[in-house]
Amino acid sequence: MAKRDYYGVLGVSRDVGPDELKRAYRQLALQHHPDRNPDDAAAEERFKEASEAYAVLSDAEKRRAYDRFGFAGVGAESGAPGGFGDLGGFGEVFNDLFGDLFGAQRGGRRRGRGQRGADLRYNLEIGLEDVLEGLDAKLKIPKMRPCGACEGSGARPGSHPERCGTCNGTGQMFLQQGFFRISRPCDTCNGAGEVVRHRCVECRGAGRVEGEQSISVRVPPGVEDGMRLRVAGEGEAGIAGGPPGDLYVVISVTPHPLFERDGQVVHCEVPIRFASAVFGAEIDVPTLEGKVKLRVPEATQSGRMFRLRGKGLPSVHTGGRGDQFVRIFVEVPSKLTPRARELLEEFAKECGDDVSPVSKGFVEKLRDLF
Repeated sequence: MAKRDYYGVLGVSRDVGPDELKRAYRQLALQHHPDRNPDDAAAEERFKEASEAYAVLSDAEKRRAYDRFGFAGVGAESGAPGGFGDLGGFGEVFNDLFGDLFGAQRGGRRRGRGQRGADLRYNLEIGLEDVLEGLDAKLKIPKMRPCGACEGSGARPGSHPERCGTCNGTGQMFLQQGFFRISRPCDTCNGAGEVVRHRCVECRGAGRVEGEQSISVRVPPGVEDGMRLRVAGEGEAGIAGGPPGDLYVVISVTPHPLFERDGQVVHCEVPIRFASAVFGAEIDVPTLEGKVKLRVPEATQSGRMFRLRGKGLPSVHTGGRGDQFVRIFVEVPSKLTPRARELLEEFAKECGDDVSPVSKGFVEKLRDLF
């Protein structure tokens, strides 16, 4: 098959610059790579053709020779794509362009035996009082801990992991196909670059064992239900000396018998006697910090709201306190003595049809509705 002009293969002009040339080749290589087109001989040929063209045109010296003498200048006589002279450095060019895209590990670095430990989740229930002050929670976490016998290495005490003889410690095996080089993890060490000949008896080479750990976690004031606290490095120990995972403490705020929370605002309901609502009184009101005095004016209607400034919850971000709202409801006596009934009947007769402004407004709204 006759060879095509390298510039035409890549779809670029003869005065193309290095960056545009690289972009053109990358697009074609991604499109026709054999890994993305299995069992497609035509795609493989187009990939090789584009790779050959880029290997020549990206090299300044070879490009000058090609521009002057054509295929003869670079030792690529007519024939199938890829059957030309020395392009042994193309593997480095490909790695520079695509990195780990098709499994090649840049620079031949080994992956290492150690694997990061798993992250853990702990559900912590706290009360509304804890939201106000914050707390230092003592937690006992069952998890995989570093093996004390081998100090997490997985090797028997007195021995050490050895360099893998199959890959010479690189963790990779390379397959050279002409100018194209493919790398994959070493089968012997699984890409670690080292092997354990004598495993630790306690952890069987894993570098970690089951256990339980007690830790202290600071829960800041103002936390909200469902919030997650990250404790770095307190997850499960890594495998074979790998780094530990993280611990995530998920906050659950239990319902309070007296208070309801709305962000930083706290709501509560307080009952008062009928006489206190009529004549006014000073009552005790509960807060998260204890009781405070609240002056209820005379003729207070059931359902009236009072604000206690700064008696709510703090912000987890700024620390500023919210307010507490107190809703008053009037308790009606469930049992009356004969004298109390007589007085109330006398009170009702004295009031007659006279109603308060609040009641009057309700009656007018009811009349408009019906």
